[in-house]
Amino acid sequence: MIEAADGGAGSLFLQGNEAIAKGAIAAGGRFYAGYPITPSSEIAEICSVRLPEIGGVYIQMEDELASMAAIIGASLAGVKSFTATSGPGFSLMQENLGFAVMGEVPCVVIDVQRSGPSTGLATKPAQADVMQARWGRHGDQTLIVLTPATVQECFELTVTSFNLAERFRVPVILLADEIVAHMRENVVLPNASGIKIVQRKKPDCLPEEYLPFQPDAEGIAPLAEYGSEYVFHVTSSMHGTRGYSQNDPVNAEAKIKRLYSKLMNYLDEIVIVKHHYNSSDELDLLIITFGCTTRPARAAALRTGSFRVGVLQLVTLWPFPEELIAAAARSAQVVLVPEMNLGQIGYEVQRVVGREKVFSLLKSNGEGFSPIEISARMEEVAGLAGIER
Repeated sequence: MIEAADGGAGSLFLQGNEAIAKGAIAAGGRFYAGYPITPSSEIAEICSVRLPEIGGVYIQMEDELASMAAIIGASLAGVKSFTATSGPGFSLMQENLGFAVMGEVPCVVIDVQRSGPSTGLATKPAQADVMQARWGRHGDQTLIVLTPATVQECFELTVTSFNLAERFRVPVILLADEIVAHMRENVVLPNASGIKIVQRKKPDCLPEEYLPFQPDAEGIAPLAEYGSEYVFHVTSSMHGTRGYSQNDPVNAEAKIKRLYSKLMNYLDEIVIVKHHYNSSDELDLLIITFGCTTRPARAAALRTGSFRVGVLQLVTLWPFPEELIAAAARSAQVVLVPEMNLGQIGYEVQRVVGREKVFSLLKSNGEGFSPIEISARMEEVAGLAGIER
């Protein structure tokens, strides 16, 4: 028996949302502000009990705008902070999420996707928040988006989300979906010493010398804590290294480019994919999946008979894993992208690989895919491409 992080046995039968809550606590998350919303509510419920027990803080806010503002404030006070939401709540968070991008505030936002638009099918799954997660804020900006396909990954990627947020001083979105969040599976939790925990960089200069937005050699500015001897200013407006408004064009371009490059220069640390096949194999068909489409795609790949099929799972959605997708697609005759939306990732794959090689399987009726549906589309695509058994 392994002693697990956050207590309990090392091997537990958990729901996805429960694994996310445990992952947040294991990563050092100690402040949660949120508003309950299906299908993420179990995360709030668990945190409302568990965080006060370990010296953390749980606050149920009046809405999701306030929730996002609260975790920004708590993070600037030095506490690892997070929230969870879905659908309409995620939409309400976008303005303050933009503040976190501009202010370079590390925090984690968990979005458990459900069917929309608007209130939509409140209890049904979808994968249609992909582009909102990337482009929901206005302006030239980027952040990190991870997506789990199993309950084990719900735990592990929550920890990774906190680590990346602290490492790069950036908000990170964990983009789950209703199927994965409400699925129950056996999960192996490591003990606390077996979990890699990243802490944010703090200034080592004198308080009067501190510049809250002066990047170090890695392009990332150390972050002091509100309430400490370091007094500093954060604004959502364009600002210079001291944190006060500075609107000249040279500064604006340098700031926007640095927000972008501090992530794009470290893609080897951020971008994660999983090859559910021997990546050196030549394939007839490559299936590119993420989240809840991964499991039925892997099951369908086992039904292929003489077809050579591989499944490439995208764990990091943004920054988009362009080079890894291009490399994987070169070994396949055609690419199939099943997703529970109208083609949000498929269009990105077409941009990278080429439209003539990429086929989609789309669904937006609030139901997940079955392996049979994916197998049928594989047969159809193989016929269109002239692939013989």
